[in-house]
Amino acid sequence: MASTDIALPVLDLGASSIDLTRQICDIESVSGNETTLADAIVRSLEGFAHLEIIRDGDTVVARTNLGREQRVVIAGHIDTVPLNNNLPTRFETIDGREYLWGRGTVDMKAGVAVQLKLAAELADPSVDLTWMWYDHEEVSAALNGLGRLAANRPDLFVGDFAILGEPSNSQIEGGCNGNLRIEVRTFGLRAHSARGWVGDNAVHKLAPVLNTLAGYKAREVEVDGLVYREGLNAVGISGGVAGNIIPDEAMVHINYRFAPNRSGDEAIAHMHELFGEYDITVVDLAEGARPGLDAPLAQQFLAAVGGEAKPKYGWTDVARFSALGMPAVNFGPGDPLKAHADDERVLTSQITDCEDALRVWLTRD
Repeated sequence: MASTDIALPVLDLGASSIDLTRQICDIESVSGNETTLADAIVRSLEGFAHLEIIRDGDTVVARTNLGREQRVVIAGHIDTVPLNNNLPTRFETIDGREYLWGRGTVDMKAGVAVQLKLAAELADPSVDLTWMWYDHEEVSAALNGLGRLAANRPDLFVGDFAILGEPSNSQIEGGCNGNLRIEVRTFGLRAHSARGWVGDNAVHKLAPVLNTLAGYKAREVEVDGLVYREGLNAVGISGGVAGNIIPDEAMVHINYRFAPNRSGDEAIAHMHELFGEYDITVVDLAEGARPGLDAPLAQQFLAAVGGEAKPKYGWTDVARFSALGMPAVNFGPGDPLKAHADDERVLTSQITDCEDALRVWLTRD
């Protein structure tokens, strides 16, 4: 009888970090479908004696236990946003520079590839290392694998400094903005659209909300030496039940990206200042994180990488580490402007730059 076993992928951790990025990206792992890639990571690492492997769902942890004085946590998510005809990956040359094109190349499998290669090769680092590759980052914060791991295994989050491999052009980006999503609703009275004067149009009542959003001047806020730019935008709108009925309910979905000197409660309060006369529902809230660049290990890392630290405008999981009292920064290959784009692509030179910088810093005397 023919075998029905399906060959499961194993990553070649001896390949270059560029080729390893391509291997990882070509294993599709849209949020909710990370199991195959998580399996491949476990199988690829389980033969390395210097690593203890721990799995929680589709989150994989690998750590050293060498008795070093300090421990660094380095993390990256393995899921992506949905595909749009952008797999399999391919190489492109633009203006004489080589790119790897395809879903996940920027956000953030190039960073994961660098981390996996270093996890396998650095058997004698200068600090103990905890590597974390986690699921469900690109969806609701309630599903985030790093949050689940922190709840299930808080002991794994003991460390002196954390690095998150989010795309940052292989330069350090400190902290992150907070992220708040709300729904603002208006209510009216249904009526036949031929006799609209007997109804009360809920969609029309959204006009002041949209005017407020269109005229809003977002803040630029300096926090610990980095300037964070906020944003307030409508990201969705709905209302109406039929083409001949005056709508009795309408909703605008609003996203507020707030600087890390403002708490989540303060961000919600600001929404009530702007839209308090309307019905407001908080859909999602994630606290921001201050830069964390004053920690000694952060200063050493910044000196090793070189350049000038920049703020992270989007929300990232550095906020989770910050909330646990661990300073954290973003550092990974890829232009954040290409994250989630249909033409997502990463400069291959940034992949090797990121690998080289981490390798030098993690093996320093």
